[in-house]
Amino acid sequence: MMAFGLIALIAGAASALMFASIASGALISLVLFYLAPLPLMVASIGWGPLCASLGGIAAAVGLGALFGLPYCIAFALTVALPAWWLGHLVLLSRQVGPAAPEAATEPALEWYPVGRILLWIAGFATLTTIAALLTIGTDAETITGTLRRGLMRLLRAADPQSSGETDQFVGALVRILPAGATIVAMMTLTLNLWLSTKVTATSGRLRRPWPDLMTAELPPMTLVALCIALAFCFTGGLLAIVAQIATAALMMGYALTGFAVLHTLTLALKSRTFWLGSTYAVVVVFGWPVIAMVILGLADAVFGLRERFLRTRQPPPLPTS
Repeated sequence: MMAFGLIALIAGAASALMFASIASGALISLVLFYLAPLPLMVASIGWGPLCASLGGIAAAVGLGALFGLPYCIAFALTVALPAWWLGHLVLLSRQVGPAAPEAATEPALEWYPVGRILLWIAGFATLTTIAALLTIGTDAETITGTLRRGLMRLLRAADPQSSGETDQFVGALVRILPAGATIVAMMTLTLNLWLSTKVTATSGRLRRPWPDLMTAELPPMTLVALCIALAFCFTGGLLAIVAQIATAALMMGYALTGFAVLHTLTLALKSRTFWLGSTYAVVVVFGWPVIAMVILGLADAVFGLRERFLRTRQPPPLPTS
């Protein structure tokens, strides 16, 4: 029990230090800040959600005592809560079929679907981005005005002779900034969860088989939620900003399933590694080609591309006579 508590405290302290490093202003602190959920996620997946919850509470209390209540709340919402809950979902399972207490083999287990975990990640990215914007203001005018003034100060510090084109650029940047922050939050949460699962699998602490990521798909009602969020994007005010944030998160969810579709559709290619590597490199370098992955994920959700492809690859049935 003492070792369990020690692991929880170490994970919490590591996450808290990585989270608080952003105050230093160093460039490396930005990387550490985004990787802050990683130690707690490793604790949650390797030693159970209780370990992550204890470490997260201790870290939040420590940050609150040192830096004030806002740091405590921010850490709890953006780091501790996602790490604890996503680690819980990774280990969540249920028994398939009737129970057989006298059987020599272990019962078959159905693990929580990867697609639903992606949906939870999208929800956490939406929550954290909205919470961050609400610290700026509670209405659209205040939020956009504060973001505009902050960006203008940064640009004028870099280029004192700014022109009207700079004002137009800042205006466009303010409109896409909430969605961009949501995309960054979702990608970093996804990366942290993947890394923490890899670490626990490498150390032998992963208590579930490695999931087949090519089968990841979002629940069918996600498409309905995306259409509703898209419709509210055209309303205006704070509701439109919230809808844009939710739309960006769901779009990134479909982009990730689009990569899963790409991995499936390229199974028959001899140069599969080259094409997959090239696709990832283009998306990472340029960014905007991720739209193709979003379209591929949406097409799979509507038309079932993976199911049709795998059905055509199945061998024909054996003759009965």
